[in-house]
Order: sequence, then C-alpha cells, then structure tokens
Amino acid sequence: MKPWLIGVLCLFSAVAGAHSIPEIPVHGRFHTDGTAEISIEINPRNWEATPSEAPSLEQKVWAKLTPAQQAELIRKAQEYIARAVEFTFEPLGRVQPDFVFTFGAEDGKPLYKPDDAVVMVGRWKTRVPAGLTGWKVRSLPGHKVSVLFINTVNGTPHPRVETLFPGEVSFTLNLAGLTVARPEGPSAGSVPATGGDHDGWSVFLNFLRFGFHHVLPEGFDHILFVLGLFLLSRSWKPMVTQVTAFTLAHSVTLALAAAGKVHVPSSIVEPVIALSIVFLALENIFFPRYRPWRLFVVFVFGAIHGLGFASGLSEKPIPTGSFLAALTGFNVGVECAQLAILSLALAATCWLRDEAKYRRWVVIPASVVIALAGLWWAVERLRV
Repeated sequence: MKPWLIGVLCLFSAVAGAHSIPEIPVHGRFHTDGTAEISIEINPRNWEATPSEAPSLEQKVWAKLTPAQQAELIRKAQEYIARAVEFTFEPLGRVQPDFVFTFGAEDGKPLYKPDDAVVMVGRWKTRVPAGLTGWKVRSLPGHKVSVLFINTVNGTPHPRVETLFPGEVSFTLNLAGLTVARPEGPSAGSVPATGGDHDGWSVFLNFLRFGFHHVLPEGFDHILFVLGLFLLSRSWKPMVTQVTAFTLAHSVTLALAAAGKVHVPSSIVEPVIALSIVFLALENIFFPRYRPWRLFVVFVFGAIHGLGFASGLSEKPIPTGSFLAALTGFNVGVECAQLAILSLALAATCWLRDEAKYRRWVVIPASVVIALAGLWWAVERLRV
C-alpha cells in the first residue's frame, strides 16, 4: 500500500468525526420605523485551533467561572469579532457595532440543562439613518468557521440565508424605505428583496455548497463509509448499485427528518453511524465478493446516515418558502461530495490493476484502518 494513502487514512482515523461546521450567526432585524438590531453569537470553541473538534463551554463549567473570568471571555469575543466579521452599511461603509454582550444558549434559547452549550450573545440596537440603501457582512480570512448571514424585516424572515466561508462577502440586503414608517395594510413593511426571483436559486446554491462541505472535508465518518463502499469492488455495477441504494435511503430519511416527520436523537444516530462503518469495513475483509444482501445492508445504513445529515441541516435556519430549494440543494451537495470521494479513490488506485495485489495492498489494510476508526468513533460517541 502506498505510504501517502496510509497517511491519508490515518489522518481520517485521528479525527473525532465532528459533522458540524462551526458558525458565527449574524442576525439583522430591521423595521420600517427605522429601528434595527444586529445580533451575533460567539461560541468560545470558535477561536480554538480546530473549532469543529473543540468542546463547547457547558453551563455547569460556565457557572463556576468568576465574574473576572466571564468578563475575560467577553473581551476575547469582542476581539474575535473584529478579526472574523466585517459589517458594512451602504453607502456609509464599514461600521463597528457596539455590541452589548450577555451569556445564553445557542439560537437565543435560555440555559436549562448543565450540559447546554454557553455562547456569548452580542446585541447592538440602532436606527437606520436616512440615505442608507443596503447592509452586508464579510467573513474575514484567517479563521476556521463560517459566518451565517440571517435577516428579518418587520418580524418576517428574509427568504435568503447565506453561509460565508472565510474571505466571502454576503449579498446586500436592500434597506431602501426602512427609515420611514409605513401605514398598516397589505403592503405595509414590504421591502424589496435583493435578488428578487433569484432567491430560490441562491438558496439552492448556498445549501448545495453547505451540503458538499458537510461531507467533504468535514464529514470524516461519511467519507470513510463511502470509501468502504468503494473498497468492496471497483467494478461499475456493484459501485453504482451500492451508491444508488445509499443515496435513495439517506435522501428519504433526510427529507422526512428535515420536515419534522421523523426524529431520532443524535445520541443514538451518531454511534450507529460509527458502527455502520465498522460493519462495512469488516464485511470487505471477510466477504470479498459482492452479494445481493449487501444492497439491503447499505440501504439500511444509508437511512441512518440520512438522519445524521439531517442533524447538520437542522443547524441552519431554512428560509421561509424555500424549504424545497434548501433541501434539494443540500442533498445535491452531499451527492456531489460522494461522487468526488469515489472519483478520487478510483484515481488513487487505478494504477494497481492486479486484483489480488489490490486486495492485499489496499482493500484489507484500508478496511482495517476504517474499521478501527469507526470503532473508536463509536466508543467516543457512546461516552458522550
């Protein structure tokens, strides 16, 4: 087996397999009377070297902090915002909101349980001065989390939500007309939405990218599962039938879970996903030939992985009226990532045409590493 391939697989096994891409939610709330509030959430894990692996600050730990330690957290959050997010009102230019920070749970929820994640919520209340035409944010380079750009106009969520990776700029929310209160009526408070009829397409593309990134490079366990599918056989028929079964299964459960029709706690889903990787890898070792019942196994595990994808999708607010576009985009992104994994795996092993050597040098060693990684993940997730 090639040393670089061993290194890649060992790298996968050395990662805890976190699905979620840490985010900094930035929420703009605007009203036609000119009042506005910009809020931002900072999870302390976001400024760690590897945010997706770092633990969140739990309430039971936060409650033991002294006032000085809590004040230090807020100071670090303020410094972090200045390095991570740029706020702009057009044509005024860049502004630095004077956030007032409090501690709370994620998504504005109150803290209840001892293991609730504590975040720092900054709020800046202001008025939109006459002449302002737009509002946007930029995710500055140099950090390892994304910025979630959300807006509400007169209590109604704006149909467009964007996930910004470092260096990217959001669309510009049209603020024209927000400085004058409007009379009540069917059109009261209506604000032109930048993008117009293209909002559905923008949501699709944004969630497509999010779905791709959720698997590649962040979803290490899903990557290893797809590699497990690939390692059984490089023949097109077993590969296509397995991937099709996996895709159909996780598409169904993802849609049902995203629509709220099915809910299985992540404390159950995540360990089972890890065990599915172990099962698939061991099957590659002890049952080297493709059998029809393998398709049933892949379908069942695909349904479980779909519930795992749904947990990632639930972390992002889906715009009102754009559920289908968001769900379709996320699912297409996941499929594109899977195809990319299979293509890379095929390109990495096409040099070895002797099937006996391929099995001895690639399939068995790689399956052993994948099984060990899945077993380690299962133990780690059962301990949580």
